[in-house]
Amino acid sequence: MNTFELGDFPLTSGDTLPGARLAYQTFGELNQARDNVVVFPTFLGAPAEVLNGWIGENRALDPRTHFIVLPGHFGLPPSSAPSNTPSRPFPAVTVADDVIAQQRLLEEVFGVREIRLALGWSIGAIQVYEWALRFGDLVRGIAPIAGAPTPPPWTKLWLKTVVEEPITADPNYAGGAYTSAASVSGGLARVAHGSALTAPPRTFYYAGADVWRTLGFDSVDAFVEGFWEGFWLPQDPNDVVTQARKARSAWPGAEGESLREVLGRIKAKTTIAAFTGDALFPPDELRQYAEWIPGATFRQIDSVYGHLATFGLAEPDVKAIDDVIRHALES
Repeated sequence: MNTFELGDFPLTSGDTLPGARLAYQTFGELNQARDNVVVFPTFLGAPAEVLNGWIGENRALDPRTHFIVLPGHFGLPPSSAPSNTPSRPFPAVTVADDVIAQQRLLEEVFGVREIRLALGWSIGAIQVYEWALRFGDLVRGIAPIAGAPTPPPWTKLWLKTVVEEPITADPNYAGGAYTSAASVSGGLARVAHGSALTAPPRTFYYAGADVWRTLGFDSVDAFVEGFWEGFWLPQDPNDVVTQARKARSAWPGAEGESLREVLGRIKAKTTIAAFTGDALFPPDELRQYAEWIPGATFRQIDSVYGHLATFGLAEPDVKAIDDVIRHALES
């Protein structure tokens, strides 16, 4: 993992993030024309390396032909986050701040002035929309998958009630001044349990289907503990709260603009994909976004995993997502 030192970074709020840093990984080589760049930001609670499995020879993201950059975002270590930043309190950051920092990384470190594709899912997709609207002259194509330019109302509620409030309501959280992250493990466990209930579709748990067994678990409880607690319990509580609040407040347009007006300004060639059973970013809502973006393409992927399909847990999902990425790169 590499680190880009941003110095004292001015935030869109007018505040400053002191000694800011952005973690990132790269795969492949930048070509002479510097036009083979794919930016692939990550999602809530997931460091860049969780995306490594989508990159490889003969895959849609082939490092032999593309220069693939996996940038982190603020609130998620090892990028600047409450858990690794001495200043207290950690300033409120936005998705716009993330993308501005990512653009500086590409320009100042690699001299990139054109992006072939900005790709991402969930909160990564929120960053992708920000890329298209803030740096529209740089971005040729975008592929937001299972994500939106701003979280739909249900998803904002999910970020607050499933992710943020179980942590902040934990008595050991102490307003963010807890003695150790482990002392707030009860709150993090409740985030895990709420995620297990709401992120997969209900059909994931249907008796007889038992989709969770395909992941190697012999009971629902084992799935919740091994998959969801395994994901959330190692996280720092303040880091998670920062990311959830940042995602919930995301808005890529001007004050007073409608979402339809905002999306109508996107110039990049757009490929949107959604998964059946995804309650966080349902296909019907994402299909509407595609209708508002000039020339956009919409693809619905049938999956028993819902929002979890972004983890690439089943070969059909992997193939379908690779096909979406390949289409976006060839458009």
